[in-house]
Amino acid sequence: MAKRVAVIGAGASGLTAIKCCLDEGLQPTCFERSDDIGGLWRFQEHDIGGQASIYKSLTINTSKEMMSYSDFPIPAEYPNYMHHSKVMEYFRMYAEHFDLLRHIRFKACVCSIKKRPDFPITGQWEVVSEIYGKQESAIFDAVLVCTGHHIDPYFPLDLFPGVEKFKGEIMHSREYKHPEKFRDQRILVIGLGNSGADISVDLSHVTKQIFLSTRTGTWVVNRVSDDGYPLDVVHFTRFKNLLRNMLPCALVNLWGEKKLNARFNHENYGIKPQHRFLSRYPIAADDLPNAIISGRVLMKPNVKEFTERGVIFEDGSREEDIDVVIFATGYNYSFAFVEEGVIKTRDNWIPLYKFVFPPQLEKPTLAIIGLLQPLGAIMPIAELQARWATRIFKGLLKLPSEDEMMADITEKVKYNEKR
Repeated sequence: MAKRVAVIGAGASGLTAIKCCLDEGLQPTCFERSDDIGGLWRFQEHDIGGQASIYKSLTINTSKEMMSYSDFPIPAEYPNYMHHSKVMEYFRMYAEHFDLLRHIRFKACVCSIKKRPDFPITGQWEVVSEIYGKQESAIFDAVLVCTGHHIDPYFPLDLFPGVEKFKGEIMHSREYKHPEKFRDQRILVIGLGNSGADISVDLSHVTKQIFLSTRTGTWVVNRVSDDGYPLDVVHFTRFKNLLRNMLPCALVNLWGEKKLNARFNHENYGIKPQHRFLSRYPIAADDLPNAIISGRVLMKPNVKEFTERGVIFEDGSREEDIDVVIFATGYNYSFAFVEEGVIKTRDNWIPLYKFVFPPQLEKPTLAIIGLLQPLGAIMPIAELQARWATRIFKGLLKLPSEDEMMADITEKVKYNEKR
C-alpha cells in the first residue's frame, strides 16, 4: 500500500511537492486553507484569514528561464520577467498538466500536526484539519510543510520611540495592494528590501512625496544585464559560481561593487550599504535610481523617533505631515500548527539539515520545503527539495546521523558568517 503524505499548502512549493509524491508512487493529500492554488502569488484585494498575497503591480525578479519547474517549461511567448498574473497562469497550467488538483483539499486549514504515540517505530503523524467548520483527523506516513516564510509580519514597533503617539496610519507592506488610495499623500516606507523598494516606486507616481528609510542600505541590481539578457541568465551559471567560490572574497566583493557603482554611485544616491557585496543578497530595483534622481523618492536614514505627525531621523533631519508609515520589515517564521519541539526556531532561524530536515527526529518523515531565500527563484529549488524528501520517505535514500547533520548545519552557519 502506498505511503500517505500530507502536503501543507498549494503554493509554488506545494504544487511541486504533490507532483514529486506522485512520481515516487506516494499518495499525497494537500491541505490548502484558501479556495485556490498559488499561495502568495495569487493576488487578493484583501488578505483573508491572515494569508499574505502580493501587490497588484508586482513583476517577478527572476527570469522565466531560471524559474521553471524542470519538466514543464514556461511558454516561450511569455516575457522573461513575468507579471504575477502570468505566474499564476503558469501554476494553473502545471497543475492541470499533471492532474494535481484532485489531490488538493481546498478551504482546509491545518489545526495541528502531532507525532503518533508509536512515532519512534512508525514515523507517523496525526494531522487535524478544519474544513467548513468541521474538524477531521487523519493519519499520514509523512508530512511536507510547504507554507513558505511569508507568514507572520515582522512589525518592530517597539524599536521606534514615540510610535504610540503617531496620529497617522501605520501598516505592514503585506497589506499594500495598489497606490490609488494613497494619492497625494506623504508616505514614509521603512525598510529597503525588494518589497520596500518596489512599493516606494509604485507609490511615487501618485503620492505627494515618498520617504524611504533604510538602516543598513543595500546593493541594487538591474533585471536587465549585459547585452540586454536577464541578470540571472548571465550570472547564475556553473562557471560563474565556480569563479565565485575559487576567487578570494575580497576580489569578488571589489568586482561586484565596482560593477554596481558603475551604473549609479550608491553613496550619491543615499543607499550605500554598510556591508560588502557578498555579505547579503542585493535587491532587484530597476526603477529605484530613476525615482531617486527625479525626487519622487527621498532616501532617509533610520528613524530615531516618531512625533504626533512626523518623524525624526538619526541624522537629525525631520519630516512633518506624514500621512502613512509602511513597515516593509519582512516576516517571522511560524509553524504554530506543528507539535512543539519538532521545528525549533531560534531568532527567526531554523536549524535544518540542507534547509529541509529537522535533524533531531527519530524518523525522517517530516520535511520543510521552500523555507529559504535563494539568490534566484524558489520553484526549481523547491522541486529538488521535494524530490529528495520523497525519496527519503520512500526509503530509497537515507539521512546521516543526527550528529553529522548538526555538524553540517554548524558548518553552514560559520560559512555564512565568514561571507
